[in-house]
Amino acid sequence: MATRPIGIIMHGITGRMGYNQHLVRSILAIRDAGGVVLSNGDRLMPEPVLVGRNAEKIEAIARRHGLSKTTTDLDAALADPANTIFFDAGSTQMRVELLERAIAAGKHVYCEKPISETLEEALSVAASAERRGVKNGVVQDKLFLPGLRKIALLRDSGFFGKILSVRGEFGYWVFEGDWGVKAQRPSWNYRKKDGGGMILDMLPHWRYVLDNLFGEVRSVSCLGATHIPGRVDESGKAYAADADDAAYATFELEGGVIAHINSSWAVRVRRDDLVTFQVDGTHGSAVCGLMRCFTQHRVNTPKPVWNPDQPQPINFLDTWDEVPDTQAFDNGFKAQWEEFLRHVAEDAPWRYSLREGAKGVQLAELAQKSWAERRWIDVPSLAAR
Repeated sequence: MATRPIGIIMHGITGRMGYNQHLVRSILAIRDAGGVVLSNGDRLMPEPVLVGRNAEKIEAIARRHGLSKTTTDLDAALADPANTIFFDAGSTQMRVELLERAIAAGKHVYCEKPISETLEEALSVAASAERRGVKNGVVQDKLFLPGLRKIALLRDSGFFGKILSVRGEFGYWVFEGDWGVKAQRPSWNYRKKDGGGMILDMLPHWRYVLDNLFGEVRSVSCLGATHIPGRVDESGKAYAADADDAAYATFELEGGVIAHINSSWAVRVRRDDLVTFQVDGTHGSAVCGLMRCFTQHRVNTPKPVWNPDQPQPINFLDTWDEVPDTQAFDNGFKAQWEEFLRHVAEDAPWRYSLREGAKGVQLAELAQKSWAERRWIDVPSLAAR
């Protein structure tokens, strides 16, 4: 048994997601655990190389965590044979060009979603990776959340019977920044020219969640909205928020399942979590958040009677049972990183390719078309395309 180093060029780690979820809670956590154990007993040890335009910022992060490799020269990092993987968590608008450079250099690539702003670009970069023969992947972290993994467990056990519908609620109030409380999301999220918008940000997530758990998306009807037209940016300057900050989407899935998901940065939360999914089936229903999951079987379903003249006698929240934690769930980003590293090192199974990521971009593009044309849009198979 040996320890095998693997160089990972990491771009975009000065941002909240890149730093917290990918560097600290994934790569550094894997290093602290002694690396990723491979099938032959060897340990794969990530060696991160922090890349960015601001040398001061990336060097400060490196010092904070005892890392030694930083650079502002991406081409030099790509030319170094010790670096095997390129990872990007930067802005969507830069992503395709960065991935293409890494692919041309023969690096395996892994990135945040969405992988591009358009389906044409997404398919192009996926095809580049396939032609070059490099392993490739896109982050699909919500499939690794404990709540949704419990939903998958219920589905596989036959708990639901025939699944009828899925309802999702995602979002929270993002402060406008104009009355004493700073916004908790970056201002580019709300500007079209910078690649902002709820549809492009979240529908790629909903695509892989629906496809993998409930059935492939066959058609979409979506209404977007810009509820808050003006916000204040990080420097205290007012700006026009012209990107959609909410999306109300209905999906027809393979097998006749109907899904509806509301996504909004202009909603106040009165539910168990910032995202919740309710799955209703002929034999049972379940509601999950990020971590917890509650079920109600048909034999335990109460029988309410509609009577608007009297207070409701049933406390419906008390009629659900929580799914226990029968196994330990690791951080979802870390778990997917470990899968990708095994895929690179020993060709372990992997299904979250750039082409899968292109499906999310496709759905966002078609949802925007549905909004513009105010109609249902079919979702063609990318394999057929």
